[in-house]
Amino acid sequence: MATQATTLPRPMAPASAGVMLPAFTLWWREIVRFYRQPTRVVGVLASPLVFWLVIGSGFGTSFRSGGGPGQQHYLDYFYPGALIMIVLFTSIFTMMSVIEDRKEGFLLSVLVAPVPRTAIVLGKVLGGTTLSAVQGMIFLLFAPFAGVHLDPVQVLLVALVVFLVSFSLTALGFAIAWPMDSSQAFHGIVNLFLIPLWLVSGALFPLTGASKWLQVVMRVNPLTYGVAALRGLMYPGADSSFPLPSSMATLVLFSMAMFGLAWLMANRRTTRPAA
Repeated sequence: MATQATTLPRPMAPASAGVMLPAFTLWWREIVRFYRQPTRVVGVLASPLVFWLVIGSGFGTSFRSGGGPGQQHYLDYFYPGALIMIVLFTSIFTMMSVIEDRKEGFLLSVLVAPVPRTAIVLGKVLGGTTLSAVQGMIFLLFAPFAGVHLDPVQVLLVALVVFLVSFSLTALGFAIAWPMDSSQAFHGIVNLFLIPLWLVSGALFPLTGASKWLQVVMRVNPLTYGVAALRGLMYPGADSSFPLPSSMATLVLFSMAMFGLAWLMANRRTTRPAA
């Protein structure tokens, strides 16, 4: 009888513990991994800062968009776009760790563990989101040089916008990186699709001055609403084609859609060990 009792199955752990603990572990691994490479931290912050200073100073006061924002110095107008650039670079390139984990065999060991795919997606996406959001908020220290002076409520709203943009782009980066075995192919997708997505987001030029066909592209581009939300919060007197509530709602829907896409990609493909 005692022998039979020892063969009884052990009770299963709660489902929430099976998701949150692995997700937290993967999230923490992304944080530690990133900040152990100081050159990545410097590169993420320095590149948009150089873009902001060089492009902004180059256009200078010659930039005109009509109305309120058209009277800004281009350094001021370009500042929200530079912040979105930081979020884009960090969110997307952090997800290259998916490809690196596959080559190193770490991802395969996670997949064969009794861990739901939801925990893998959640941990990786939240890790990249945290990194990109923190980098974006650090860049906010340069806001006074762009004529931006935020009160505590505005800072919280800016942080929320940055988080939503970070989460959606990180989830998109995860969905792109998941089926790939080559970092070169990942870079190709980024250069072909994601950088142009930023270029037509209103970061460099306003929607009102663009061609008709380009205005259509900008209106269906989710990043346009992130840039518009930041610009509306930083420059309340600026003319905006997108009210803040509609921009925030669009970002929430985009975040949910991208996380759903990342979850679908993680559940539809079985990862192979690197050759």
